[in-house]
Amino acid sequence: MEWDSYGQRKPAGARQSERTEAFAQTCPFSPHASDESAIADARFPAAPHADERLGRFEAAFVGHVAEGDFRAIGSSGGMVSWVAAELLRTGQIDGVAHVVPTVPTDRDGRLFRYRISRSAGEIAEGSKSRYYPVDLADVLQEIRATPGRYAIVGIPCFIKAVHLLRATDPVIAERVTHTLGLFCGHMKSAAFVDSFAWQLDAPRADVRAVEYRRKDPDRPANWYTAHLSLADGTARWQDWWHLADGDWGAGFFQNSACNWCDDVVAETADVSFGDAWVEPYSSDGRGTNVAVVRSPALAAAVRAAIGDGRLALTEVDAAFIAGTQEAGFRQRRQGLAYRLTWWKRGIRPRKRVAPSAAGIGWRRKLVYRLRYGIAAWSHRLALAARILGVPALYTGWARTSLRLYEALTYHRWRLGAWIARVEGKKHS
Repeated sequence: MEWDSYGQRKPAGARQSERTEAFAQTCPFSPHASDESAIADARFPAAPHADERLGRFEAAFVGHVAEGDFRAIGSSGGMVSWVAAELLRTGQIDGVAHVVPTVPTDRDGRLFRYRISRSAGEIAEGSKSRYYPVDLADVLQEIRATPGRYAIVGIPCFIKAVHLLRATDPVIAERVTHTLGLFCGHMKSAAFVDSFAWQLDAPRADVRAVEYRRKDPDRPANWYTAHLSLADGTARWQDWWHLADGDWGAGFFQNSACNWCDDVVAETADVSFGDAWVEPYSSDGRGTNVAVVRSPALAAAVRAAIGDGRLALTEVDAAFIAGTQEAGFRQRRQGLAYRLTWWKRGIRPRKRVAPSAAGIGWRRKLVYRLRYGIAAWSHRLALAARILGVPALYTGWARTSLRLYEALTYHRWRLGAWIARVEGKKHS
């Protein structure tokens, strides 16, 4: 994997003829690879529940970790780190591959990377959200080289890629015994950190660490704060809603592949986790998870921990989980169906959602078009701003784009009245 000019990790050598067929079978977005439903059907054939949004599963929960400091140090309810640590404590795995912060160097400027952790303390180092490009190449090589049993934590496309690889690589199939999925809105590029630095008046070269969601128990969980740690020991921070690109749903710095994804909840993972973005949980600054458990063994372990008071979880149904991710499902179902109707050169993705524009109003179509444009142009404008040394080239465009997006998305009646007035003037 290599960096491209936009600050995204891309496969190197994938076009070489001797590697094309293998790559097509393991890339999670390849039309030649198995889809999420086929993988989940094979992995969880006896699952008692099946939902078109969540896939196959044993049980679903909302709540948080009650023991230790898992909840306090995590960005949400602490469930991801707890499950990873519990698998390690009970001897089911020898290590967990997950994303941890790393100190950038002149040779390698990455702020985060995958690492294999082999203790509870090491697992805790990766306990927060990381909206930064990473790849599995190094840890997969380490897993191949070092016998043992491993869990891998990742977003839906990463977990799918692991299972596609397990189907063709017997060593990975034997050694990767557990997969822990993360609900996902989309992947950001590394330029998102550039944007933070520009807007917080921090020299980008001096950034040593970034927190995307600094937790404050006294504020609602969905009030994100961007926090930069600098080389001189100082820090800069700002609430997301003051940023020029601070609305997640607008799609700034989104990887283009995310426009063609139909998996919100990591349907192929043994267990997957998200934030409970519904009240009263979204107002609780301590953080609350939702979890979808697909492995019978993990479902039994979670229920036992609830009985012992180690987990404060309540069992919920598929509709509750889907409601916590309503915007994500709308983007990955209705929005994807609409995007699939667009003419596009190159490979057309093979998705579980059929191309359709039926029942989508003009305003919603414009929202999807604008998101697509913001995602594409944010990469280009940020690159131009970086090359020219003029951050305002990007931030000025982003601020204007965000205002248009929010007017279109949230102020529907005001915008509709404005359009009606404009149309009236045209015909007067």
